[in-house]
Amino acid sequence: MAGIGASSLGAIQIPGSPSGRLESFPVQGTFSRQPSPKPTPAIDRGLWITRRAIRRQLAAMPHDLFLIRLIHHATRRSFPGERLWTATQLLKPATVRFLRVRNREGCDVYIWPYAEDHNSGYILLDLDQTAPSVLETMWANGHEPCVVLQTSPGHLQAWIHISTLPLQPTMATAIGKHLARVYGGDSASTDWRHLGRLAGFTNQKSERRTGNGYAPWVKIVQARAGLARGGEALLQSVMIMPGPAGTERSSHGAISRYQSDRPAPRSQAAPLSMDAAKAKEIYQCWMQRWRISERFTQPDWSIVDLWIARKLLSQGMLAEHVQDVLRLASPHFPRRHTDPDDYLRRTVAVARARSLSQLSPVFLDKSCARML
Repeated sequence: MAGIGASSLGAIQIPGSPSGRLESFPVQGTFSRQPSPKPTPAIDRGLWITRRAIRRQLAAMPHDLFLIRLIHHATRRSFPGERLWTATQLLKPATVRFLRVRNREGCDVYIWPYAEDHNSGYILLDLDQTAPSVLETMWANGHEPCVVLQTSPGHLQAWIHISTLPLQPTMATAIGKHLARVYGGDSASTDWRHLGRLAGFTNQKSERRTGNGYAPWVKIVQARAGLARGGEALLQSVMIMPGPAGTERSSHGAISRYQSDRPAPRSQAAPLSMDAAKAKEIYQCWMQRWRISERFTQPDWSIVDLWIARKLLSQGMLAEHVQDVLRLASPHFPRRHTDPDDYLRRTVAVARARSLSQLSPVFLDKSCARML
């Protein structure tokens, strides 16, 4: 995916697309660079309304690339040629016109913030048949959505921004299942790459049609960019371990498994395994290799700590030394942590509980390994 950014015009075919065809979607050279004007008699008002709805949704869930999937409501077959789009490309009039035509032909329009084989940090919660007060409860608990859609009367979908960095699939699924249990969401819609609806189009499901036979519009109830206040707490408390029959279980049992071999709290007088300059060199090397500062304007440093801890442990660094790297080099440490030693022990325990093959966030660069 290198080189794909907001200035790129051509949409990208997702690897492994079943059809392999590219011609079904608008391609490079068909887009005008003119900004969207307000509707006039010469401009389709419906196009303007749909673009405005898309813009509001994408502004509240910023991301580099979005996967768009069209599924015909009658046949349940996907439209040929899944594509990846930047927000800029999705808002082009030619793209919106194409999606509106397919929607009128019976296709539902779905979106997913794309992060390859990880979850992008956005958790989808399907709130069918829940009380209207559920949104107030979510806000009170620090799980406020960045986007809430009404997919049909009485049916809501919520996107919750948990992390600015990609999440491992099992962790994202566990968080989704937990939130569905707490707020009465649909447990069948909690997998880490579940698609959500795109605002500004109609819901083509026959059972959702109004009394006069019309398909209801997917409308924005609220849209506000930002991380959920309780996102870090969810990440710290949820860790997935493989169960005896391929099932998943909560992190609480997994963390307790490592209680016995956790190192004792570091005394104030206990010597560190390295100096601050060495720790910062190691930490900054991985930061640069993963382009954290370029990819994320406000990184969640707890997640960066976890990624670096995984990598260092996988290369044979002792747990105590990993803690020293995080203690000396993690930006603004100890941040809001009231017990820094406990935070470091838990982060290393979580990192040790995952396999590198499943959770390596990006490519392995051996130049950083030479510093260890």
